[in-house]
Amino acid sequence: MEYVFTLKYQLAAQDCDLDEIVERLGEAGCDDATIGVGQPGRIALVFSREGTSAFEALVSALQDIKQSVPSARLVEAGPDFVGLTDVAEVAGVSRQNMRKLMLSHALDFPPPVHEGSASVWHLSDILGWLNARGGYDIKADIFDVAKSAKQINLAKEALQLERRLNCRLESLVT
Repeated sequence: MEYVFTLKYQLAAQDCDLDEIVERLGEAGCDDATIGVGQPGRIALVFSREGTSAFEALVSALQDIKQSVPSARLVEAGPDFVGLTDVAEVAGVSRQNMRKLMLSHALDFPPPVHEGSASVWHLSDILGWLNARGGYDIKADIFDVAKSAKQINLAKEALQLERRLNCRLESLVT
């Protein structure tokens, strides 16, 4: 099955020759991605990748990128962090309808990852909630990619937190 997802990276200062990076990515098997290089020091790849599962497709892309640009640091796998407009688009409803659902089901609607003037949710949390309610045409491949992207983002954050805690503990005991 073919899965569509985005991987965003921060580039290291010593690895910012974008033409060379694009060439290396192509040689490493990322020829199934559209590469965006608009923001200095960043690169985004929108993949349309075959895989036996969404998770396998994402992991194979992560491996290909790591092989060709080892110094690049993953910023975000997507689709994961979304606002109500993004969710509404995926669910095939209006933003107003999605907001109405959120407000009228405040007790069981998935909590946001960040709450503020622009709240942000994990896409898979809301798609799972919509699936459980029924009546929404949520494509299985999009739901699978969203769940896998969330897992990767949470794992990345957990590893970064562990590194920070280990550094802090090491400074306290040495």
